[in-house]
Amino acid sequence: MKNEITIIVTDQEGNKHPLICPTDMGLTLKDICKAYDLPMEAMCGGMAMCATCHCYIPDENEVLSEKNEVEEALLSELFNTKETSRLACQIYLTHQMDGISVQIVAD
Repeated sequence: MKNEITIIVTDQEGNKHPLICPTDMGLTLKDICKAYDLPMEAMCGGMAMCATCHCYIPDENEVLSEKNEVEEALLSELFNTKETSRLACQIYLTHQMDGISVQIVAD
């Protein structure tokens, strides 16, 4: 099995970025967005304390881990959440995510 996947990240301006992501390093979606210098704030550094890595994942939600209580609580404090809202710092990259689309939420 190959140790990388491709995901498509749409930034706040609507530009699509195909990202090649290793799956054998324990990285999160936030980590890979930062590695590619995409405009994701992630102020707390991935500690699930700020919700500045808010993103929408419109398809393939069944391949993602369930939201935990901390993620649910942080998302509930935002005004622009949708059913597909997630915190990128809480989503670890897996082989099942190959090909999914992610949209970074504008502030």
